[in-house]
Amino acid sequence: MKKPLVLPMDVRLMQWTAGLMFALALIMCVASGIGWLLRHPAFSIQGITVRGNVTHSNAVTLRANVLPQLTGNFFTLNLLQARQAFEQIPWIRSALVRREFPNRLSVTLDEFQPVAQWGTEGDGKFLSAEGAVFEVNADDVDSDALPTLKGPESQAKTVLEMFQYLKPLMAKMDMPLDRLELSQRGSWSAQLESGASLELGQGTQQELGDRLKLFSKTLTQVASRYGRTTTSLLSADLRYESGYALRLRGVSTLAVDGLKKP
Repeated sequence: MKKPLVLPMDVRLMQWTAGLMFALALIMCVASGIGWLLRHPAFSIQGITVRGNVTHSNAVTLRANVLPQLTGNFFTLNLLQARQAFEQIPWIRSALVRREFPNRLSVTLDEFQPVAQWGTEGDGKFLSAEGAVFEVNADDVDSDALPTLKGPESQAKTVLEMFQYLKPLMAKMDMPLDRLELSQRGSWSAQLESGASLELGQGTQQELGDRLKLFSKTLTQVASRYGRTTTSLLSADLRYESGYALRLRGVSTLAVDGLKKP
């Protein structure tokens, strides 16, 4: 039986060296090819396809605000930075950005839907259906059709939830709600569509609702004593345990007792 041929050490070393050099050359070729691919103009972003709920952000606005912030091509573009660039546009609530081979982006946008004015009227601040405060050009919104809510911005969602709870409740009482405010101390005040103001005090949704129900039950009776109707209401302060202070048009301030629960 023949013994296997053992190559001399210098020959084996040359083979290893040659193999290593070939591997390095191959790696360099692949890296060079990748570099060429990444720099090739064919993969530069040529266009953006916009989908989703977009009524206030036109192509000119998107181009002016987003394109200057996009760096890189199809392979190197940072999608997180691209998403943030879209979401910096005033009306945009969220953006989902994807690559479309070989040189396009696809973005699905969702705009804020204003459900209320926030803070001082005319400031351009609005509240979305999710309870987020956003700022846009006030002329772009039909503000007259929206209620006005106010309070600490960190409590915006709480203010919206209280409004959504009180509005249908007060509508049944024939006291349509137009404005609602939460003070820094946690006290609630409201204004009706008639212009009448109500001091509701502190409390949960249930507590404020119960307070208003008791007030509504006696308001008609109290107003009729002075030849007035509920439309004569100018203001009421419900921050009392057993009564309220009331102002009717043409009548001095009244103190009314008897609001304890039966």
